Amino acid sequence: MGFTREDVRASVERAGDEHWKALRDHHEEAYPASRPTPGDICKAEAERLNAIGFGAAVEFALVETRVERMGDQVRLTHVFMYKPLGVRLLTELFTGYD
Repeated sequence: MGFTREDVRASVERAGDEHWKALRDHHEEAYPASRPTPGDICKAEAERLNAIGFGAAVEFALVETRVERMGDQVRLTHVFMYKPLGVRLLTELFTGYD
């Protein structure tokens, strides 16, 4: 089974309050412009992670998702645990939610 919006949201929350705040502020501070909501971004990230194969890879566990604001964009980095070796791996930085 692949990742869901709720899985990615929980992952952002595990990274700490400042990461969820960065995601929320990215949406709210753009008003009256329209940027994706935190839920929209979490859903899109779940779909993106599933499309590149992480959702079906049972040897990987999503530990946390870090969010940084970069001007008008947010930058996301996912931290996975590679269970066979017990090591943490970071994904490439992803931007694209402006």
